[in-house]
Amino acid sequence: MKLIQLTPIRDFNKQCNCSTCEHQEVRECVEAKCNCCKCYETSGNLAIKPDNCHCCTDSHDDCCHDEENDSHCDDDCCKNENYKDCCDGKDEPILKEAPPLDRNLSSAVYQISGMDCPACARTIEKSVSQIPGITGVQVHYSTGKMRVAYSDASRLSPIPKQLSRLGYRVKPEDSLNSQTKTNVRDIYRIEGMDCGTCAKSIEKHLNRFPEVQSLEVNFSSGKMSISHTLSAERIQQEVKKMGYQALPDIHDEQENDQHVHSHKSRLEILISGLCIAAGFVLSFTQITFVLPTALYGIALIISGRQPLRNAYYALRSRSLDMNVLMSAAAIGAVFINQWLESATVVWLFALGAVLENRSIEKTRRSIGDLMKVAPTEAWIKSGDSLIKKLVSAVTVGETMVVKPGECIPLDGEVIKGESSVNQAPITGEAIPVDKSQGDAVFAGTMNENGTLECQITKLSTNTAIARIIQMVEEAQEKQAPTQTFVDRFARIYTPIVFILAVAVMLIPPMIGIGTWGSWFYKGLELLVVACPCALVISTPVAIVSAIGNAAKQGVLIKGGAFLEKAGQIQAIAFDKTGTITEGKPKVASIIAFTSDQNHLMSLIKTLEDYSTHPIARCLSAYANEKNSLALAGENYQNIPGKGVQADISGTIYYAGSLKLFREKGVGTIEEYAQAHKLLESGQTLVMIGTDEKLIGVIGVSDTIRKTTRSALNKLQKIGIHDLVMLTGDNQKTAEQVAKEAAITRYLSDLLPEDKVTSIKKLQASGLKTAMVGDGINDAPALASADLGIAMGGAGTDTAMETADLVLMADNLEKLPFAISLSQKSLKIIKQNISFALIVKAAALFLIFPGWLTLWLAVFSDTGAALLVILNSLRLFHQRN
Repeated sequence: MKLIQLTPIRDFNKQCNCSTCEHQEVRECVEAKCNCCKCYETSGNLAIKPDNCHCCTDSHDDCCHDEENDSHCDDDCCKNENYKDCCDGKDEPILKEAPPLDRNLSSAVYQISGMDCPACARTIEKSVSQIPGITGVQVHYSTGKMRVAYSDASRLSPIPKQLSRLGYRVKPEDSLNSQTKTNVRDIYRIEGMDCGTCAKSIEKHLNRFPEVQSLEVNFSSGKMSISHTLSAERIQQEVKKMGYQALPDIHDEQENDQHVHSHKSRLEILISGLCIAAGFVLSFTQITFVLPTALYGIALIISGRQPLRNAYYALRSRSLDMNVLMSAAAIGAVFINQWLESATVVWLFALGAVLENRSIEKTRRSIGDLMKVAPTEAWIKSGDSLIKKLVSAVTVGETMVVKPGECIPLDGEVIKGESSVNQAPITGEAIPVDKSQGDAVFAGTMNENGTLECQITKLSTNTAIARIIQMVEEAQEKQAPTQTFVDRFARIYTPIVFILAVAVMLIPPMIGIGTWGSWFYKGLELLVVACPCALVISTPVAIVSAIGNAAKQGVLIKGGAFLEKAGQIQAIAFDKTGTITEGKPKVASIIAFTSDQNHLMSLIKTLEDYSTHPIARCLSAYANEKNSLALAGENYQNIPGKGVQADISGTIYYAGSLKLFREKGVGTIEEYAQAHKLLESGQTLVMIGTDEKLIGVIGVSDTIRKTTRSALNKLQKIGIHDLVMLTGDNQKTAEQVAKEAAITRYLSDLLPEDKVTSIKKLQASGLKTAMVGDGINDAPALASADLGIAMGGAGTDTAMETADLVLMADNLEKLPFAISLSQKSLKIIKQNISFALIVKAAALFLIFPGWLTLWLAVFSDTGAALLVILNSLRLFHQRN
């Protein structure tokens, strides 16, 4: 991306090009103190800005009706159709639709604050697009970011003021100012968060700093992603002020710090619990009241120190989180001399936080376990010797040696040796896979019984396991629609109940109903009930558990939204080649009509060598096996959905489908009769010929996968009955494959756009539809489906990028597991939300008759949150 600068440009070497002065360069204008508006427009140098220059062009912000008659501004403001007649004082721009963003142009990114809804984004787009020199605008309401394409960086200067007039705050994410520190994106592990509101408090506090460009704190993963120009020490200091600890995202250090923190928390809870128990026992003896109260006070200080600290910083950030509510309840209990209640509240709260963190940490560790599978060092071949190198120092093209029983450190291709490799960390398949020369191997997989020499194909930061980890972590941070709804509900629910609590404390005793003490106590109970912890974590913990479990089983789900979509799928369309079938077609028949087979295979090699279609690769490989020589060809062209063509020795030759040659009217009845015999046997035909004659036909067959029938059967058992096979092959071949796979519906002779149409027809019938393909040839169909699913993601970068859900192995049985896991996730999320709401409703009902005590209110909230977490963790144990 081209960096930009919002401060005035001082390029003195720019050409002035001004008709009102004789200077050639801006430098001369500055030296002569030229009072010329055009010179100022060119340079942006404030030193030469005329007092009477007021333009509404991109370089200035005022309207041209303020210009004086003798100004030298070469300005066509009043002629600009994007503005009203601004010379009469009406300087409001006409808001036209923003032009589409051209990604090939230079662009700048801004952070926009103050947008309330998607309509604000559209207003900003229309407004900014009217600035001359701005060629495209795209505003994302969900991320609060605006990307602006421009022809000249100087055209960006009016943007901040223009948006300020509309009531929005804008902050550039890039800068050319060499004096400014470069923005960096860091990941921190946040310790001490109890629920989603803690994450919001941290975000609110850090977003106050102008040095912070973007920030996201994710409670589920326990991580903070921050783009900033602050020092690491400053970030950790500010987070510490909030009562939390920010640790660099280094796995080994995290585990040690977590262990120390966990041990300290358990010790504090144990001491506090003993103090409360001792005070409770002593309160029944003849000992003075002071000693039990002192013990309760000690317990209150030990257990309540951290919540009180967190509450203080939450209030400073104008946030009502659970720490504020619990602390207010505990302090209020002390004021009415309920020391036992106060100490019990904070002790139960601290105990619940430890139990919740211990439970949810299990889901967070799931991705951490993946990080451990790949070694940090590799044996690299150097001449005739081996040297051990850090994987981060290994470059693509070097040769690594992996001995039996060793873990493969990097992605590569076998160049020598044979062995079996356990690829469970990548594909979820525990059955070893045979590897020999030319086969791909992946970092983190286990070499079992032979020595392999492999050429490195990926750097350590770009291996399959590294990409999986990165994508899963990103997926866990993406909010699902249900989570977004729950967060909105919680933001409304908590303030309302808080206000209700204050009203309960004050209004009834003021009008003479009951005593101040009893209503004050009821108000404290309402404060505790106002805490939405169980509700807020009902969705994210379930999503993190499901996505983490899926990753360990070789299924990559790219976010909570896609997890929910997978659970709602009613119909699935499958591409035939590589999905239903092995995707490894083999030549079954060859018929030469007008030449010998050798010449036919030479034509095939020439035509198909440049194609990436699976059948083309199959034919090219077969020609190589037969030692066929390619002919001199040129002007290769792909005929979408039909075949290929090339100019060979001045004649156009074609290799393609039966349909292609029928359209050309080429071939005899006898030739077509022979071709149809191959069709009847279920073979896919590749016809070879010219515009005048058929030269030959090759029959290709593919076998269905061993897992196809069982996978389709399992899908029907979990409620997916609408299963459709889509293929570009002829009707006979499609019928034969569908029969073998036991799939009742199929569509044949489809072009890529026809597959998209088929998907849309399923959707139009009211069915939530998924599309399963290889992620390469099926990209349009995958994109048009409600859920795009790609197979064989471990071996292809494209599959991992294009699909919403990726089956890392070539095993279709992973699909019913993924759908079943998603369905169960939806059920558990609904259970969690329902349970949390029922507990809250029951607590509210019990307050007013006086049946709910303060400690019981805390117990219900903490217990509900813990049960929600434990219920969500069931997703982590579901197996294929």
